[in-house]
Formats: sequence, structure tokens, C-alpha cells
Amino acid sequence: MSEEAVKIAKTARRNNQGLGGMNFYANKMADLRADATNAFREVDEKTLGDASALAELIESVYSAKTKPKERSQAARDLKFALKTTVVRHSSAKEDGGVFPLVKLERTKRDYLIRVGRQINGAYDRGWYDACAVMMRRLLETVIIEAFEAKGTDSRAKDGNGDFLMLTKLVDKALGESWNLPRNVKKDLPKLKDAGHRSAHNRWYIAEKDDIDKIEPLFRESVEAFLHVAGLL
Repeated sequence: MSEEAVKIAKTARRNNQGLGGMNFYANKMADLRADATNAFREVDEKTLGDASALAELIESVYSAKTKPKERSQAARDLKFALKTTVVRHSSAKEDGGVFPLVKLERTKRDYLIRVGRQINGAYDRGWYDACAVMMRRLLETVIIEAFEAKGTDSRAKDGNGDFLMLTKLVDKALGESWNLPRNVKKDLPKLKDAGHRSAHNRWYIAEKDDIDKIEPLFRESVEAFLHVAGLL
């Protein structure tokens, strides 16, 4: 997109057309600038320091007042920044964070992978309530996977044949002879409220520390149930 802006500016100069008036080239540059601005808004809020520099580069590339050499240099700098800064953070969203995606990818279950991406992405962006809710969903899912793999899913259902919610699922899972790790058996009840307050308490707002406190137990518990389910 930045390279196209440079080309438009060159063509406009060659045809003695300005970029600040009402003509084809000015309108085309305005469209490109709008697209670049919309793309810029998608830059992760955690890259705020990088985003400030990106904003300056976008201004230089798409401004009608920028000199040719400055525009070309700004376009090159913007392209480099997008290939390094933004791509680096995009990768971190999916692969880092609360639960390693590589583990979920080994299960070959797309719905587990997608939930994992949402967990890590929400955490990376600072959306901790969303992260907590999706953590609860993943934990519920892997416990259900374990029951189904063992052929005892009826024990995890209510009288209507629907799977129980997390609180009761945890109690049922702890009643099974699945040889869960000691830490999981001891502390799993602490995860019962994972996501519950974020989803149902209108005054509660989760913070980073709330996620960080339960992350080690959450990761160990999810992996344990994935092993029980034969997915790892």
C-alpha cells in the first residue's frame, strides 16, 4: 500500500497534478490514506510505542505535502516496521500467553486450537475478562473430552442429558480414578470460578494479576485432562 502511494505521487508529479486538490491522483491518495489509517487502528494497543512511530510514517507516506525523497524513505521505513514490529506482536498473541498453542495443535482439534488462540490473544491485548471466560471454556471442554474418551460421559451430564457446568464438572472429574497430578487434584477447585466473575459479576473487572495467579495451575490442569483424553 505504501509503495502504491509512492507510485501515485510520482505519476501525479509527471502529469503536473497536485495531491492536495480535487483530481484523480488526490482522490486516489486519499483512499490509500484511509485504508492505511484503518489498518493502523488494528495495531495492538500493547505496541503503543511502536504505534506512535508508525503514525508518523503513515503521515509522511500519505501526506500531500511530503517531498518525493522523504516519501520514498518513509515508505521503505513503514514497510520494514510492519514486517518486524507488527508481525512480531501478531506471533506473540497466538504462540505465547496463557497456554502454548503447540500443545493444542497436537490434539488436531480445531475448536480447541481456536479457543487457545482467543485466550492468548485476549491476554496479549489486555482483555483479561475475555481471557478468563475463554479459559473457563477451554477447561470445561477438556474435562468433557476426558469423560468422552473414557466412555463415561453420562457421569458428567444432568438429568436432561446436558453436560454439567464447570463447578460440577470439576467435582465429578476429581471423583474419577484418572491418576491426575497431585497439584491438579489438590488445587483444581480453585479454578471453579475461572471466568465466572468476569462473565456474571457486573462490577468485577479482571486484571492481569488475576490471570497470572491461576495460569500455572490452569496450564497444568488442561494438559492433564488432554492426556487423560488421549489427545497428548
